[in-house]
Amino acid sequence: MASTPESRRTIFRRIAQRSYVEWPAYDSTPLYDRTSLAGLESDVRTISETWFSHESHNSVEKFVCSLPLAYFKFETHDRYAGSTSYEMDTLFRVFMLKQLHGCDHETALVGFLECHPELREQLGLESVPNQSTLWRSWHKRFTGELRETVETAARTALINAQNAGVSVPRDPDRTLPQRGDSTGDSDPDEQTVLEQAGTITDHVSRVVFPAFSMDRGEGCEIHENAYWDLQTYLGLRENLAANEGARSFIYESTRSRTPLGHAHRDQIRDLSIAEIREMYRQAVKRLLDEVAETEQFFRAGIVAIDITEAEPFTGDRTGHEDEIIGTKEKTDEYAYQWATVQLVGNAVPIVLDARPVRRGESRLEIVEDLLDPAEDLVHVDRVLMDREFDSQHVLEMLSQRGLTYVVPKRMHTSERAQAKRLLKSETDRYVNDRKLHLGKNEWHQTTLVYRRNENSEHTDHRQYSVFMCNGNVGLLSEYGYRWEIESGYRSIKRFMAATTSKNFVLRFFYFAFACLLYSIWRAVDLLVQVELTGEYEHSPIVTADNTLTLLKKETGVG
Repeated sequence: MASTPESRRTIFRRIAQRSYVEWPAYDSTPLYDRTSLAGLESDVRTISETWFSHESHNSVEKFVCSLPLAYFKFETHDRYAGSTSYEMDTLFRVFMLKQLHGCDHETALVGFLECHPELREQLGLESVPNQSTLWRSWHKRFTGELRETVETAARTALINAQNAGVSVPRDPDRTLPQRGDSTGDSDPDEQTVLEQAGTITDHVSRVVFPAFSMDRGEGCEIHENAYWDLQTYLGLRENLAANEGARSFIYESTRSRTPLGHAHRDQIRDLSIAEIREMYRQAVKRLLDEVAETEQFFRAGIVAIDITEAEPFTGDRTGHEDEIIGTKEKTDEYAYQWATVQLVGNAVPIVLDARPVRRGESRLEIVEDLLDPAEDLVHVDRVLMDREFDSQHVLEMLSQRGLTYVVPKRMHTSERAQAKRLLKSETDRYVNDRKLHLGKNEWHQTTLVYRRNENSEHTDHRQYSVFMCNGNVGLLSEYGYRWEIESGYRSIKRFMAATTSKNFVLRFFYFAFACLLYSIWRAVDLLVQVELTGEYEHSPIVTADNTLTLLKKETGVG
């Protein structure tokens, strides 16, 4: 079926209502404008992943004809100066059709157009261009960068159509486009890994970093990307603060102007927590779109939710008592706390969202606030949390969402008594159902699983751990995946810039940006593994330091 004005309105209404998406891209960040090919690629991705969800949109050819291109300025990428018979946007669509059908030569494209008069009409072609005109247009009129964009746009449309169950004329290549020689070696050496990582890091950074914007207005002498360059540079070295890092960055950067440390901090302080989180989600959405184009990544899986804390705060926290709130272990120390939701298990461990934790917030508020964006980004099957989220209201909320969970239970009188009975009878595992009181005669039904640790240092009931779950108790074995979030925190904190500032926005931004660098590292590693071996093993072959160094070189796109 062909698209209709009504179906198109429906699609663009959905796009407008989606969180973390701005369309057209050039209007959402100063890093893109109406001539930006990266922005055009982003728009094709945004539209196509929603377009094929409509029951009337079951043709990739009709998608190409309906793709909005009026806003884009093709003149910058047109190497012809005089008048021509065909407009650039029309040729862009024609060559997208060529790529969709895998036509090796322009002659095959001419034959395709001759056999589809309805497409010619939609394209506004009164007649079919001859082979030589098409050849010259592709090889002489289009810039090399525009040709790459046509290929990327066609590949993106094929992948999103196929993901939606729409018939496609050929199977898309679900790897990043090759940009250089590939060894084809199933066991790549370190140099090959680094070369491929460099190519992919360049590609990923150009996709992800435009999601961040400071909205500084027109006429700024220092390009906005210089701020993200500096923030990435700060993550290269442990305990590097903005002032010292900015001084070193002047000499290591290839930019003519870079921000001073105080200017960098001032720009970040002008942001809000909500703005930082929105930018982070947009960046992760772009990152997921990239890895989702591989067969090895599935946009579904297990997530872990946890809270981490910064180094203990030793200064005067007067006026910041609601932000510097203490430690999870209830010691006499104080610290900033941050909560995250992260993909775990066999998935690439990307941090889907992050938020600060303030005094007085309930665990229910925190979990709901993290799950909402996470479920927008991926299909969540299961949630893993540690015992600080042992709350019947949290568990009920998860069940209401149709999610399964595994959460350790704190042992109170009844659990301790049961564990003592199990110890006496030498029982290693015990399962029973339990109703947890929600209030007002309402209950949450859960299952308790007692599990004995054979290597426990204890000789009493503390040999047992108690878990709560609302699914197959066999899923308890997956709880070990939750520790991936702990190892992730260690890397994330390695990527953080140092600061003694008590500014809550600055502190949270440093943490969120470190989460983004960590997620980019793990995404780059997946893409490198797939590119070089065709498979994904959870243990990375690209190191975090490699990725950070490459990002330092590649973030500047201005």
